[in-house]
Amino acid sequence: MSEDTSQSDQDVADEWAAALDEQAPADSGAEEDPWAAALEEQADSEAVQADPAPVAQLSDDAGPKSDIDLDMVLDIPVTIAMEIGRTKINIRNLLQLSQGSVVELDRLAGEPMDVLVNDTLIAHGEVVVVNDKFGIRLTDVISTAERIKKLQ
Repeated sequence: MSEDTSQSDQDVADEWAAALDEQAPADSGAEEDPWAAALEEQADSEAVQADPAPVAQLSDDAGPKSDIDLDMVLDIPVTIAMEIGRTKINIRNLLQLSQGSVVELDRLAGEPMDVLVNDTLIAHGEVVVVNDKFGIRLTDVISTAERIKKLQ
């Protein structure tokens, strides 16, 4: 990762942490927000880390040795979507929808949203507002093993 990208990521993380601190309750006896602490910890660890080293060379029996550069993979764009719910509706009812219509979803109020990357569930989260923009605070990340199991 380049230094500009690292600095930009650091700036964004700092902005989110500051915004989350502003949303914290004003009473001094309250416990520190664990999400803000986690964001600060993540920002600190990212600031300390150097650029990732190239992947280790292949073993002797795997063929010719070569360094693999992961920068190409890191630049692949993906689509991330937050889903609050789904429903099935027939076309007749769909055509009758107008401004002010209510569509019932398959989720209860207060249930966490699904975070999908390229239509694959990777996490659950809750909606937050930071600087008049919506965001999502991840509450549960699906393990890599579970994600691979769902792909098979």
